[in-house]
Amino acid sequence: MNNNPSQENVETEGISSKNVKNESYRSVLMLAYQSLGVVYGDLSTSPLYVYKTTFSGKLSLHENDEEIYGVLSFIFWTFTLIALFKYVFIVMSADDNGEGGTFALYSLLCRHARLCILPNQEPADEKLSAYEMKESLETRPSAALKSFFQLHPSFRKGFLVFVLFGTSMAIGDGVLTPAISVLSAVSGVKHKITGLHEIGLFSLQHCGTHKVSFMFAPIITTWLVSISVIGMYNIIKWNPRIYHALSPVYMLKFLHSTGVEGWISLGGVVLSITGVEAMFADLGHFSTLSIKIAFTFIVYPSLILAYLGEAAFLSKHHEDIQRSFYKAIPEAVFWPVFVVATFASVVGSQAVISATFSLVNQCCALNCFPHVKTMHTSNQICGQIYIPEVNWMLMCLCLAVTIGLRDTNMLGHAYGLAVTIVMFVSTCLMALVILIVWKQRLIGAIAFFMFFGSIELLYISASISKVHEGGWIPVVLSILFMCSMYTWYYGTMKKHEYDDENKVSMNRILSSGPSLGIVRVPGIGLIYTNLISGVSAVFGHFVTTLPAFHQVLVFVCIKYVQVPHIDEEHRLLITRVGPKECNMFRCIVRYGYRDLLQENYDFENRLVFSLMQYVETEDQFWKPMTPCEYEPLEQSSYKYKATNTTVDDREKSTHSEEAMLIMRAKESGVTYIFGHCSVKAKKSSSILKKLGIDIVYAFLNQNCREPEALLNVPHTSLLEVGMVYYV
Repeated sequence: MNNNPSQENVETEGISSKNVKNESYRSVLMLAYQSLGVVYGDLSTSPLYVYKTTFSGKLSLHENDEEIYGVLSFIFWTFTLIALFKYVFIVMSADDNGEGGTFALYSLLCRHARLCILPNQEPADEKLSAYEMKESLETRPSAALKSFFQLHPSFRKGFLVFVLFGTSMAIGDGVLTPAISVLSAVSGVKHKITGLHEIGLFSLQHCGTHKVSFMFAPIITTWLVSISVIGMYNIIKWNPRIYHALSPVYMLKFLHSTGVEGWISLGGVVLSITGVEAMFADLGHFSTLSIKIAFTFIVYPSLILAYLGEAAFLSKHHEDIQRSFYKAIPEAVFWPVFVVATFASVVGSQAVISATFSLVNQCCALNCFPHVKTMHTSNQICGQIYIPEVNWMLMCLCLAVTIGLRDTNMLGHAYGLAVTIVMFVSTCLMALVILIVWKQRLIGAIAFFMFFGSIELLYISASISKVHEGGWIPVVLSILFMCSMYTWYYGTMKKHEYDDENKVSMNRILSSGPSLGIVRVPGIGLIYTNLISGVSAVFGHFVTTLPAFHQVLVFVCIKYVQVPHIDEEHRLLITRVGPKECNMFRCIVRYGYRDLLQENYDFENRLVFSLMQYVETEDQFWKPMTPCEYEPLEQSSYKYKATNTTVDDREKSTHSEEAMLIMRAKESGVTYIFGHCSVKAKKSSSILKKLGIDIVYAFLNQNCREPEALLNVPHTSLLEVGMVYYV
């Protein structure tokens, strides 16, 4: 085991924008190359199905040059405005300490506008380096919005529901992407080989990103080079003047000539930008500059050439509109391109699934998703994680969707609706970031929202018209996910409120000690609680039932802070509970929303060392408040600092008497005490609340990972205290 926590942290911290800030251009270019395999798999495979889905339905009756030019114009300007201008030039600047995605924007707003719905937030968290906010003059619209949210807590909850809906749509995206990408790749050879079983390709998903990541970048690079070269070939051979279609005039002509059918077909055009959200969501794995370089100089021109070339081919082969991509490939290179397309589709699918793992992990940090087992699959990139339960859920849902809707056009309509809603949620959050975080003028935020929001609403309206043809899938999935996540959040908050309202006074425990016959037994007792102050009802129930507790008692509270990462040296906060002779402490273990629970990393030794350091230095800052209740000054909260030495190596050093007592207690053994609590609705509760708490929340609670399992607590050291919470 590595005894150097700082080194371990470096290995698992991953690559972020701060790591590459001072790196050479060579390092940035290397990151740009690596990002091709992780970020752009889904976006790069869009040409497989864009034209096919767009010209489905009644629009297939309008297969002439003017309609083809109009679709190409829509694809070019949508790709340029949304992907290039919105995401690359604007949204990527709104990173949260190098992290991107919906939760990064939400985190920024929570810190700047006090929107955070997480309990146990305290002023000490605001002194974290990742929490620091740049001082700037408050604008009148920004101050008005902050005051509005502070005066109306219900709007904060509504805002959370809005973010959860966008997140649920993104999870639905993870269900639909493997289906449409792989089926579109395979459908290209149905006219050459019949009866090919598409579902067999999903067997590669169980390998995980970490095992196939070494070939991600080469595959996508080969794919982009192939489609750009084929695109140039088709332009030269079939229609060298196809570039005239880039004029926005053709968009107006297209809508004028096709009418309602043309508007509905825009649900297929939007598939050209599926995957652009991943550029921002995967920002923490690379850097802003590397992703911008990869998109601007490689991905963007390659895809534009591919769409131009396919349109040039279609202008001379109207009859091949439903299989235009593979028909446009020269016969001599058909099979190599098909193989590359298939691998690229699998790579793109895996990237979206990995992004879903990150979303679920962040939802867990917000108390909006049941606890699940999360595993690292890379020692270099912390964002590469694997969640077995979510993987099985996605696989089952994806197989069900694939079997139920084998038509890629119907899958395309569903896919387009999910993608556009996620983009619209990001636009709304970004407009608030411009106003509240960047402190820009109100006209700037409104202009951003009106311009990009109107484009996305246009595509949402077109996709909604296809709800009955497959678009209902992401809506139903999102509603189910959102209801489940909000129910879990609601039950968790009610459980915390019960703990807070029924916490036991330390004065009461100390004063009732003689009457209860409380005795102290050797060892250290770690009582896990949801509170950062006071004593939880579980401990009071434990003491009255079994009037004995350990010689050294530590109340451990694991909480998440609205920042992406927290350094190891700021992980632990130690304070004292009660008078010194009680030997009772509180340890707050802080995590960011992108951190993983890591209590299995020699936690006992780290905690004991932190306690010893605290009791030896607290006299410099201690200020008694009341006879039996001591509240430490802010300076006395000891922050664990990484060190190479272990507890045993420090035995020979001089320690205070209390520090030696802590060390001897550690040698006697450490016991982990957890509350095994059942949550039930009160008899006076409404039917809806009883349904949510007694059925949905109870089901999720019974099927999620227990805290002791997540923390890898040995069964021989585990003690559970049963209790029923009526909320």
